[in-house]
Amino acid sequence: MLELLFQSPITFVILALLLIFSIGIHEFSHALIADRLGDPTPRAQGRLTINPLAHLDPIGMILIVVIGFGWGKPVVYDPYNLNNPHRDSAYIALAGPVSSLLTAIVFALLVHIVPVATPIVQILMYAVRLNVMLALFNFIPVYPLDGFRIVSGLLPAQSREDWNQLSHYGIIILILLIFPLFGNSSVLSLLISPSISFITSLLLPHGIAGIL
Repeated sequence: MLELLFQSPITFVILALLLIFSIGIHEFSHALIADRLGDPTPRAQGRLTINPLAHLDPIGMILIVVIGFGWGKPVVYDPYNLNNPHRDSAYIALAGPVSSLLTAIVFALLVHIVPVATPIVQILMYAVRLNVMLALFNFIPVYPLDGFRIVSGLLPAQSREDWNQLSHYGIIILILLIFPLFGNSSVLSLLISPSISFITSLLLPHGIAGIL
């Protein structure tokens, strides 16, 4: 994405705005499900809003622009307010990636509607890929990503305790995954880029997905 800043500044700005919007939807979805499951914490903290400014994490945003992977500001919730803390925590975590996939589908539908020759198509295609990336990145079972809490909610009690201990090493693992090791590619990129490209190709009209 960073190369767009030099190739087409206007496209870069538009795409950055779409990215901010997408992150806002992702984090709002976490807050919405937590609220629906009985925890008022996100509402009290002003996170139950689609205003993306309430959900931006500066470091996560910079990383998305620079290396293609990043995150929004995590939604804080109190598991003691939930009827079934472990199960409901998994639902809250799942809401973010699912919302990103749904957002990608909406943008993909717009690509199908807008004439291919229209300049906006390229921007919509990037928006599809970014939201697929947000979904798959957050499905990775490494703390503090959503996938870690999803796995935790699915495990039996004894295994869950052992799994949650891994959270102490999550940031270190995540840095190792993100840091470029093979030329300009990171382990994370090598792991999920093929899946991002595959899902994007399924969503976009045949013949134009390869433009990205």
